[in-house]
Amino acid sequence: MECLATFDTTHMALRFEKVCRQAGLAVKIVPVPRELSASCGLACRYPCEAEESVTNLVKEHHIDILEYHRLGNEEK
Repeated sequence: MECLATFDTTHMALRFEKVCRQAGLAVKIVPVPRELSASCGLACRYPCEAEESVTNLVKEHHIDILEYHRLGNEEK
């Protein structure tokens, strides 16, 4: 299953991707799906199995996440 993080700014999306990739996580910047919205229009997709690592990296690197979503299921 894949998860998605959305952001208020493009800078945060790019920072999230860089930090996660440096930690060895498979992340990819994607457009925000139409059913979701974010002011910058970018989101990062990552495997839900990496959720704990992602949230730890976000806290450690002070990355501002707008929302987290699970693709194909209810939002969390």
